Amino acid sequence: MDDPAVDADAHVAALRGLRRINRVSRTAATLWPSIARIAQAHRGGALSLLDVATGGGDVPLSLWRRARRHGLALDISACDISETALGFATAEAARAGAPIRFFRLDVLTEPLTKRYDVITTSLFLHHLTDTQIVALLNTLAAQADHLVISDLIRSRTGYGLALLGTRLLSGSRIVHVDGLKSVRAALTLPEAHALAATAGLDSAVFERRWPRRFLMTWSRPGPTAGRHEP
Repeated sequence: MDDPAVDADAHVAALRGLRRINRVSRTAATLWPSIARIAQAHRGGALSLLDVATGGGDVPLSLWRRARRHGLALDISACDISETALGFATAEAARAGAPIRFFRLDVLTEPLTKRYDVITTSLFLHHLTDTQIVALLNTLAAQADHLVISDLIRSRTGYGLALLGTRLLSGSRIVHVDGLKSVRAALTLPEAHALAATAGLDSAVFERRWPRRFLMTWSRPGPTAGRHEP
C-alpha cells in the first residue's frame, strides 16, 4: 500500500480493511487513556493533537468520538503522504460531522511547521528503517509536549495473528500481503527501547498491549511534565 502507483480503488478497499482491523485490535483504545489523562490535566483550551501517517483517518475519528463522549476538548489534525488516503479520511470525517483537519505531509522529508500538545502515530514505525525511526522521533519530539505511539511487536505469535486476522477481516490482497510484511519488519521491544534512547527520549515508557503491540509514551521534561505525564 506504500506504492504510490497502487490503484485507487484497491487502496480504498485496503483502507476499509485496515479500519476493521484497527477496530478489532483496539488501536484507538490503546492510545486513548494516555490522551484522556493529558486532556484532563490540560489548561488553556482544547488539547491540540496531530495524528501522523493517519491512513484512512479512522484512529483520529475514533479519538474525536471518545473525547466527545467524555466531554474533553480535542483540536485534532491528521496528516498522511497519500492523497487517496486523505480523500477517504476527509469524507469519513465529514460524514461523522467531525471537525478534523487533514493535510498532506511527508513527515520524513518535510518539516512540521506547527507545535502540538500531543502527537500520535500508530502502525507507522514498522514501515521505516532504524535511521528513519530515530529521525522521526526527533522530529516529533521537537514539535510536541507529549508523544503517544503504538506499533507492532515482532514475534511468531504476532505473525500468526496477522495471518489469521487479515484474512478474516479483509478481502483485500494488499492487506493480506502488507499485514505479514509489517510483522516481519516490526521491532522487538528491546529494539524499540534502544531506538528511543538513540533519539534522546530516555524517559519514554514502553508497555505491552494486545494483540502483540507496544505503547510508547513520552512527555517533554520541564515544570509541566509532572502535570501532563501520560
